[in-house]
Amino acid sequence: MAKLVFALNASLDGYVDHMAFAPDAVLFRHFIDDVRGLAGIVYGRRMYEVMRYWDEDHPEWDEARREYAEAWRGQHKWVVSRTLQSVGPNATLIRQDVEPALRDLKAGLDGNIEIAGPQLAGSLSETGLIDEYRIYFHPYVLGGGKPFFSGPRPPLRLTASERIGDNVIRLTYVPA
Repeated sequence: MAKLVFALNASLDGYVDHMAFAPDAVLFRHFIDDVRGLAGIVYGRRMYEVMRYWDEDHPEWDEARREYAEAWRGQHKWVVSRTLQSVGPNATLIRQDVEPALRDLKAGLDGNIEIAGPQLAGSLSETGLIDEYRIYFHPYVLGGGKPFFSGPRPPLRLTASERIGDNVIRLTYVPA
């Protein structure tokens, strides 16, 4: 049985913004290895549209970015959206019955399935589907924006902490 893991970069004050800070080389390598090892990724519409950047090669990419794109393209993706009409390569659109679809994914796969998108994670947290939260804290204070947690969560229990590179701490929590 697979485990659903919500993992995302966040500022020290708990906001997510992919334009406000970028991973250093060590953290980027960590993400390459992480994506390679996943059983798949479930996206909300907004996060999926951001990540579609990796669908096409860009001439300015270095080797690490090409490697990440290859790993990302190789992963099966499920996209939860009521508004999208289609999704890109290696992706499946989930338009309705999200909870049963994700329960079936968990039951039918082994390993970690990453949840990407704070609003999607918030709705899944309410159903009890998320097994683990991984917060990658960056040394920035944004003062506002989209929060990592979209609403109150049940109590969480810290299970691990890890420094990655010079500036990032990953905290891993499970529902208490």
